[in-house]
Formats: sequence, structure tokens, C-alpha cells
Amino acid sequence: MKGIFYAFGLFLGIILTMHLAMNGKVGAAIGNPRVGNAVFWSIGAFAAILIGATGWQPGILANLKQVNPILLTAGAIGACLVFAIAWMLPQVGARGMFITLITGQILGGMVFSHFGWLGSPVQRISITNGLGALVMLGGAVLATYVRS
Repeated sequence: MKGIFYAFGLFLGIILTMHLAMNGKVGAAIGNPRVGNAVFWSIGAFAAILIGATGWQPGILANLKQVNPILLTAGAIGACLVFAIAWMLPQVGARGMFITLITGQILGGMVFSHFGWLGSPVQRISITNGLGALVMLGGAVLATYVRS
């Protein structure tokens, strides 16, 4: 059953690639990646409000006071992240950007899971998956930076 979720994650990775490349094109088309990113996020905020409204229930925000305010900075982090990726895409190309981005996500995910940070189920890094990460890191270097 988990295979469906992994396949969906793969699909989302493809959509993320397209999404961020589109953001980069918007910035390039108007000649200002910062303004392009702002336009992109404004439209995204509107869509998020519409999606959120479909699940609205009275008093839904009552528990918001229980949320650590630092966690609410995730929106700003996301905006900065998307801007940085959209800015980097024309610098290094989609291949280099996404291979290194995914490599960083995998390494970060391994560390987060190892320590159980932000509620992640604890999954200790073993020698086997540590070696797998090193092979993947080597593959990322070969796929992005070594010229034939």
C-alpha cells in the first residue's frame, strides 16, 4: 500500500520541478525574479485560501495559540526557498538545481528522521543507508558537475 504513496511522492517531485521552473520563467519574463516571485506567491496565497476555505469549520483557528510561533515562519521560509530556487535555475540549469536539491532533501530527511525532529518518526541512520546516501551524493556530483 505504501507504494502508492511513494509513487505519488515521485509525481509531486515532477510537479515541483515544473512549478519552480515556471516561477523562474515568470521572473525572467518580467525581468525581475523578486517581483516575479511575489506575483507567484500572491497567486499561491489566494489558491491556499480557497483550498483552506473548503475545509473550514467554526473555531478551527482556536488551537492556533498552541502552535509555536517559530513554526509559523515556514511560509516565509517557503517563499525564500522558492525565490532562491527560481533564481538559481537559470544559473545552473534544471538538472543541476534539482539533483542537488533532492540530494539535500534526502540528506536532511535522514538527519531529521534520525533525531525525530519536528515530529518525524525516528528512523536511525544505519551503515547501509549511510553508504546509500554517500553513493547518492557521489551520483549527484557525477550527474551535475563532472563534464564528459
